[in-house]
Amino acid sequence: MNRNGNPSSQQAGHVLVLGGTGKTGRRIAARLHAQGTPIRIGSRSASPSFDWNNGASWDACLEGVEAVYISYAPDLAMPGAKDAIQAFVHLAKRHGVRRLVLLSGRGEAEAQACERIVQESGMDWTILRASWFNQNFSEGAFVEMVQAGQITLPAGDTPEPFVDVDDIAEVAVAALTEPGHAGEVYEVTGPRLMTFADIASELSKATDREIGYAQIPHEAFIAGVEASGAPKEVVWMLDYLLSTVLDGRNAHVNDGIQRALGRPPKDFADYAREVAATSLWKAIAA
Repeated sequence: MNRNGNPSSQQAGHVLVLGGTGKTGRRIAARLHAQGTPIRIGSRSASPSFDWNNGASWDACLEGVEAVYISYAPDLAMPGAKDAIQAFVHLAKRHGVRRLVLLSGRGEAEAQACERIVQESGMDWTILRASWFNQNFSEGAFVEMVQAGQITLPAGDTPEPFVDVDDIAEVAVAALTEPGHAGEVYEVTGPRLMTFADIASELSKATDREIGYAQIPHEAFIAGVEASGAPKEVVWMLDYLLSTVLDGRNAHVNDGIQRALGRPPKDFADYAREVAATSLWKAIAA
């Protein structure tokens, strides 16, 4: 059903979901599959495979595709992202793709440059601007911190409207399969601003144990991430997010989810209770 209560008009061709095994992509793919939309997963492990670093892999993935969800890993601010998006969008148009949905970044000038490529493509487009995900604490770099009972980050007291990835996926599916979303820029956020100390408090309530927040120097944190053996893309992304984007520029709530879906976004407390019930955040034995 679309946001007006009418049946969804599904694409006649395939929907290509780039990053189809990632946080947003796998949720989008699952929803599209459940509603009967033919999909193609864009990832290095899929067949045909998709690799942002190998343009020769793109043609096979775009055959018979009408709509594409574009998620660039690790981030559109990454050096080389703009050139890759430009080349991919040009090729998608040659293949007859009619609709693009781009996952973009809030408050990122480099991401907005990529948005303009999509907006000027001549195809129908929708932009989803997001920043910090709830799921960073259950599927990302901060899971072990929660398990250990201490979130240790150089995040200060800057508030962010953490957004749930399931909400992003639902907006993306609507934009890919329903009318009424072309030409929209949806800034997708949660319903309230939260500092990392607020996050720790909500996690404490959900897990029924004390989870604290400790501020540490940025350089020390990044050095620790590097020492842990994390992939260089993860190190770069955390460095960028914590040093550049987390400066208050995104300290405001937006109505993107409400406009796209006709309902409010999920609150972090609801997300935390759902994850806590799975025992993922069970304390690690000392």
